Amino acid sequence: MEHRVRVRSMSDGSLAGYDSVEKILEAYIPAEQLSHVKRVLYGTNQGNPLAALDLPKSVQAAAAAGDYDLQAYRFTAAAEHFRTPRIVRIGLIQNAIVTPTTASMAEQRQAIYDRVTDLIDAAGQAGVKIVCMQEAWTMPFAFCTREKHWNAFGESAEKGPTTQLLQGLARKYNMVIISPILERDDAHGETIWNTAVVIGNNGNVIGKHRKNHIPRVGDFNESTYYMEGNTGHPVFETAYSKIAINICYGRHHPMNWQAFGMN
Repeated sequence: MEHRVRVRSMSDGSLAGYDSVEKILEAYIPAEQLSHVKRVLYGTNQGNPLAALDLPKSVQAAAAAGDYDLQAYRFTAAAEHFRTPRIVRIGLIQNAIVTPTTASMAEQRQAIYDRVTDLIDAAGQAGVKIVCMQEAWTMPFAFCTREKHWNAFGESAEKGPTTQLLQGLARKYNMVIISPILERDDAHGETIWNTAVVIGNNGNVIGKHRKNHIPRVGDFNESTYYMEGNTGHPVFETAYSKIAINICYGRHHPMNWQAFGMN
C-alpha cells in the first residue's frame, strides 16, 4: 500500500505533516503489527494494551478550538480483597510558550497563565482531580542559555502570583495542583530554587519540594540559575493520594526514588 502525505516544514510544529510520532506509526503500520510496536514502546497495563479513555464532547471541542493535543488513558490496578477500588483522574500538562521571548517578562508570563488556565479548565471539566505541571512552567526553558536575567521569573512559592492563580482553580475544581516554578526565597537572601509547590484541593499550600540534583554537563550547567534543594525527600498527603515530586534530573538517581519510596 502506498501512502502519500503532504510534508510540511518543521516551522509549523509538525513532524512531516503529523502531530506526533504516534500518528505517523498509525498511518504507516497495519493495526496488528502496530499493537506489537506499541507493546514494545509502552509496555502493557496488567498484560493488556493501554486503553483510551472517553472524554466529554465539550472537552474535546475545547481542545479543538484551543488548538491543543488531548490524550486520555485508563490505567487499572490489581483488585484488592478488602478495599473497594477507587478512580482518581490525573492530568499532566506540557505547555509551550505563547509570546516571543523578546516580549516583556510580564507579557510572557501572563500569556502562559491565560493558556494554562484554559488547559486546567478542560482538565476540571474532564473530572481530573490531580494536575501536574511541567518544570518551571511559567517561563521559557532558559536554563541552557547562561543568561541569568531569566531569574527575574523567580517568585514566592507561598504567596507569589502563580500560586495565587492556581489556588483559585484548585478551589473551583476541587483539584490538587503540582506547580513547579522558579522560587525566589526572600527570607534567605533571595536565593533561587527550582521548586514544586503542592496546592491542596481547598486552595491551601500543602508544602513544597526543591529540586535536589542539578545537571552539570559542559555548558549545560543549571547551577548558573538556582541552588540544590534543601527539602530532602518529602511526601505530601493530599485528599486523593500521597504525592512525591522527583523533579527532572532527579529521575536519573535511583537513590532519589528509594528515598521518596521509604518516606
